[in-house]
Amino acid sequence: MAKHLALALVASTVAFELPAVPARAPRHVSPCMSTVTVFDLGAYMEEKRVITEAALDASLTSTCTETETIIESMRYSLMAGGKRVRPMLCFAATEMFGGDIEAAKPAAVALEMIHTMSLIHDDLPAMDNDDFRRGKPTNHVLYGDDVAILAGDAMLSESFAHVARETKGVPAERVVKVLGILGDCVGPLGLAGGQVMDLKCEGKGVEVSYDTLVWIHTHKTAALLKAAVACGAVLAGASDEEVEKCNEYALKIGLAFQVADDILDLTASTEELGKTAGKDLDADKTTYPKLLGLDRSREVAQELVDEAKAAIAEFGDAAAPLNGLADYIINRKN
Repeated sequence: MAKHLALALVASTVAFELPAVPARAPRHVSPCMSTVTVFDLGAYMEEKRVITEAALDASLTSTCTETETIIESMRYSLMAGGKRVRPMLCFAATEMFGGDIEAAKPAAVALEMIHTMSLIHDDLPAMDNDDFRRGKPTNHVLYGDDVAILAGDAMLSESFAHVARETKGVPAERVVKVLGILGDCVGPLGLAGGQVMDLKCEGKGVEVSYDTLVWIHTHKTAALLKAAVACGAVLAGASDEEVEKCNEYALKIGLAFQVADDILDLTASTEELGKTAGKDLDADKTTYPKLLGLDRSREVAQELVDEAKAAIAEFGDAAAPLNGLADYIINRKN
């Protein structure tokens, strides 16, 4: 199965043969279109990464000496690099429905803040107890558990404030809907609830079923990716039915993301991952390779990506960035 997977897209340019896209892509593409254009995923990701980095950098500044330590801690993790997949998904969904990237920037920043909060807390001794993240010391190693916890808390609250304060040019009801989506993705039926179930099933001799594993990662991993795509779609004015298609796509790529993570934990080095390799095995975590084996896990990842693409097939060539990001998610090296 592995030979059918595409080459990794992290630092390369990938061409997709697609019907030509007009300046404002239609939501449904006529099968009669015959001209061909090339979608450059590598260039697209780099463009969106640069936009994201600038927006993140501008989002957090200390306004008095008393906040210098916590802002420094927050910025340390927020600006530590990373793939920036969640902001990219938000931008891609907005563009798919003809929306304005400027209006989506605050939501994209908020998504990365929430993700960063989850990483700060996930690395704490009480959870995954990891000393390295993205090739650098984790937040609590530099600032202590106490400041790291508070930096994560502040990052979460700032994510909502940033959306409410900075989103311009869209109706207020869309902003409120985005705030609701963000709140749901981090709650008991989001990454927090998924994390609790993951901890309960870790290294305690508990028999974890495949259905339980899927539940954990539907909430721990996929919920934030679903929020990213849904926020972008909502801000662009997508209908409820169109947002639901986006949710279906994002659920599949979210699960695929976790399958890929589980595979990488077994097959990649600490240097390649930028974090400690083999942690899942050492902690006796239930993973997709543990339940299914490596070969079947790779097949499942590809099946999930195929199902994700099918969910948004009706949007035609306007969905090219989302389709490309789905491929990237299972072919990345870290």
